[in-house]
Amino acid sequence: MADPKGPKASPPPAEPAPSAPSSASTPSSPDLDPITIEKTTSHSRARADSDPLSPLEEALASPDQETPYERLARQRSAASSHRPSLSRAQTGTTSIASRPPDFEVVFGDDEDSPRNPKTWPLWQRAWIIFCVSFSTWVVVLYSTSYTASIPGLMIEYDIASESVVTLGVTTYLLGLAVGSLVVAPMSELYGRRPVYLICLVCFCLLVLPTALATSLAEILVVRFFGAVFGAAMVSNSPGTIVDISDEEYRALCMSLWSIAPLNGPVTGPLIGGFVYEYLGWRWDNWLVMILAGVAALLMATCKETYAPAILQQAAKKRRKEQDNERWWSRYDQRISTFELVKLNLSRPFILSLTEPILWFFNIWISLIYGILYLCFVAYPIVFSQHRGWSPGISGLAFIGIGIGTMLAIVGEPLWRHLINSQPKDPATGRAKPESTALVMSIGAVLTPIGQLVFAWTCLPTTIHWAVPIAFGIPFGMGNTLSFIYGTNYLAGAYGIHAASALAGNAVMRSFFGGTLPLAGPSMYEKLTPQWAGTLLGLLEVALIPIPLVFYRYGERIRGKSKVIRQMREDQEKNDSKRARQAARRERTARAEEDAGDVEGKAVLEKQDGATVATAATTLEENDVPRIERDVEKDGIEKDTRA
Repeated sequence: MADPKGPKASPPPAEPAPSAPSSASTPSSPDLDPITIEKTTSHSRARADSDPLSPLEEALASPDQETPYERLARQRSAASSHRPSLSRAQTGTTSIASRPPDFEVVFGDDEDSPRNPKTWPLWQRAWIIFCVSFSTWVVVLYSTSYTASIPGLMIEYDIASESVVTLGVTTYLLGLAVGSLVVAPMSELYGRRPVYLICLVCFCLLVLPTALATSLAEILVVRFFGAVFGAAMVSNSPGTIVDISDEEYRALCMSLWSIAPLNGPVTGPLIGGFVYEYLGWRWDNWLVMILAGVAALLMATCKETYAPAILQQAAKKRRKEQDNERWWSRYDQRISTFELVKLNLSRPFILSLTEPILWFFNIWISLIYGILYLCFVAYPIVFSQHRGWSPGISGLAFIGIGIGTMLAIVGEPLWRHLINSQPKDPATGRAKPESTALVMSIGAVLTPIGQLVFAWTCLPTTIHWAVPIAFGIPFGMGNTLSFIYGTNYLAGAYGIHAASALAGNAVMRSFFGGTLPLAGPSMYEKLTPQWAGTLLGLLEVALIPIPLVFYRYGERIRGKSKVIRQMREDQEKNDSKRARQAARRERTARAEEDAGDVEGKAVLEKQDGATVATAATTLEENDVPRIERDVEKDGIEKDTRA
């Protein structure tokens, strides 16, 4: 099979005779591989500073793959439900047996071939990063800007309980969890661009009812469905960044993209607080609607970046323009919508319930995430109720967390060096997943430090306000390191099942992030902010051993995982199968070469025989006049003597 990253597609041969398709079913026909995303291979992979986040980046970009057993069961089911008389409209592509290599559509530089998104002009890729980052930021911003308008909602709808109004955060995060399982995977079938555009338009329209709501129930329900569509940006945007960046600069691109989304929770109450203070709570929704509309327009200017979708569309276009069904791409064999949804709804929960590694990581990351969202309820209590700050000014208190987030992002070269200095995995040449646990441990220590010192210095008001805000820096930095490198560990450990492992983690994380803030108002009221914050900080201290244990014993723990063991066995079988296929192809090529040599010798011998015969004939023809002249000369001489 031709390499999709080759310089250009092979030019199509002249139209063969009608019997040509039968030749495509010979052993030289390409085998279809499971659907995978092309991964850039460069010299940077062997460098000492290779990207330690590549497992996470590839998992975010790649669709979760079926195991060989799942794929075999699906293919058998599909074979039993289809008839041989499938038409072109039913299949949408040529049959597997009639896919000649010369008609495969691959990335290239010529006018007729699609271009690899990784080779697009720098300005175009930078523009896509900006558009995707801004659009994701809008979705994340809406999750916390709501907290700034809680006092206005309590007054508007005459609700005494702050916990009831906080349900708006809960329904939104639960909507993000559902959307990541149902809506976001649709990009595997239809590409990223149409999913982005449809979901952003729906997200924008669903902000309208919240701005015009006449009851809190309307807001809670509509925010849930809006988040379901907004999840497409949160779940798929990292994949877009991987689509357009090669491995050497992927970490830089991911860092640039993550600046806005990771600061979305912080900028939400900051912007929302000033908007609520000067324009009212409804304008918190109007502003998000305007921003969502701008995001949809920006994404409309971006081209499709998902490699399978690009190649599928190019193959379909060539089949239509040239009226030739033999044009194909390696991604034409797609999983059905039903199978995709079933896969995404079942496997994440199965893994989360049966894998001990996920038990500990899901609890650790989810609690850290939940406590982070609890801060968006706790900070207004401390700075607005106790220190008397206005909603807009109290939003500035989140600057400390934002600075910590930025430090974690820009410190990526330091974390990279720290990870790559650990022993390498002999099989891959990369740092082992346990190497990232070292950075996870740093984040796990920084988080409770920031939380505990904030709790001890937020009150009384005689303590300067800058002290608790400053300790938001280690809190934000620890949260970011734990989240990024914790999910990267899961991606590196679970390989082809990484997307399912991360999806299960995202669901549980969103559940904790949506439910813990509900306990915030009553907990901070009954325990006081100092003791409530101390309780949360001690809970985070109790979680520190999790990354430390995995740093020390992670490889041994991974070895006892049934899923990881099965994955390794499948990988060994696949490698063995590929080796046998490569040996078979080599033997076939050698036999063809030997047969060509024999045929060539026969041709040469035939040509030599023809040359000798021709020479003899020419000699005979040249000798006839001479013989005739000699005979005539002899006759004349005889006559003369007579």
